[in-house]
Amino acid sequence: MSGVAKRELHPIAPGEIAVIGLGRSGIAASELLLSRGRTVYACDDSSSASIAQAAEKLAMRGATVQTGGHDALRIARAAAVVVSPGVPPDAAPILAARNAERQILSEIEIALRYAPDLQYIAVTGTNGKTTTTALIGHLLRSLGVSASDAGNIGTPLSAVVNESVLPEWVSLELSSFQLHDTPGIDPNVGVLTNLSADHLDRYANVEEYFGDKALMFRNATTESHWVINADDPASLQMVGGIAGLQHHFSLTAPADAWYDRDAGCLTVNGDALLPRRDLALLGDHNVANALAAALAVINASELFGSAGSRSTIADALRSFRAMPNRLEVVGEWNGIEWINDSKATNVASALVAVQGMTRPTVLLLGGRHKGEPYTALAEPIRSHVKHIIAFGEAASIVEQDLSGVAPLTRVNGSFEDVMATARKLADAGDVVLLSPACSSYDMFNNYVERGKRFRALAESRDG
Repeated sequence: MSGVAKRELHPIAPGEIAVIGLGRSGIAASELLLSRGRTVYACDDSSSASIAQAAEKLAMRGATVQTGGHDALRIARAAAVVVSPGVPPDAAPILAARNAERQILSEIEIALRYAPDLQYIAVTGTNGKTTTTALIGHLLRSLGVSASDAGNIGTPLSAVVNESVLPEWVSLELSSFQLHDTPGIDPNVGVLTNLSADHLDRYANVEEYFGDKALMFRNATTESHWVINADDPASLQMVGGIAGLQHHFSLTAPADAWYDRDAGCLTVNGDALLPRRDLALLGDHNVANALAAALAVINASELFGSAGSRSTIADALRSFRAMPNRLEVVGEWNGIEWINDSKATNVASALVAVQGMTRPTVLLLGGRHKGEPYTALAEPIRSHVKHIIAFGEAASIVEQDLSGVAPLTRVNGSFEDVMATARKLADAGDVVLLSPACSSYDMFNNYVERGKRFRALAESRDG
């Protein structure tokens, strides 16, 4: 079981800290640094109302804040530079820091340095990491320990560390962008859900993207614990030769945790955990997420591996419900089921969603293109989709890649127009599935806003 001593995290050099980006993570990092008596210069190239409001609050707490631009010379003199994950590596303030050979750190790294004894389970991968992170937090809390879900899932780790009382455990979701600048990553258990092409609008190639994911293992030792997807060759290749004990989960063959399809049962360490019918989540991919979460928690502490704990974990899996924007069943009206999978911002995630459909499906596909071809969706679309609606900036590419695979309608108007078209095309017994395989930034601020709009229009029944 895990319980290894944490590696020493070096303190940040004295002097002013520059924080680039005033989204949630930048604000949280600034507040944590200020609470620890550090001098902070925070900047954001945007000057939107939300950024201005954040800047005003930080200024009242003692930070020097600049919006609508940055001071390259000040950044070049900083003791360290904290970068928000949404700031691209070629942004001017990041180039200024790199050219001055400043140390560039993530908000996650800042939090870890101020909480060196933090117990946490880290989750990364291309798809499934948010649900797996939420499942892990849910299981930990069911076992009677205080646990927070943090990182890419929404709550910055710095905000958790800045609370008056630190939780006993953290379930920490890590994106590739966050891992890039977190040299101190050293989880009690690390989970790799799967790997496939993503973020090719930001990375030069898949290898570069995988390289950042592999940084979760940068501090692996013989005492490390890793939970790995045995069905994913790319994941297995990544961890080949990595120090530590590996625990595998599988949907297809016996493993430390696996889905015994013949018995209809989720199995962990050779024993039945719970029947598949008791897991209220759609799709095989969510069975994999549940197996990964259970395996991670059981191996996080000797306290969590007893027969009584396993029973508690099974009950917690029964009570877990789908998260918003992740194959979330919004409702059914006039015989048409509406499913919100707005979090499917890449082709691999949309592929899983389409494969999981059991009713004729009207598929909403589009948004801002991320560099991947949509041709990988062709086969499941032929099997499950009665009509494709292509929308957003990527509509022409979706049409080009999937024309002839299934009937396709291209909607060049608003998202309201997209939903109205879906309502016209769907019949009783059908599903309308928003699984866009694209980012949301052409029409919305984020995938959450897109999912919220889908939900509202579906529930309104008139748009």
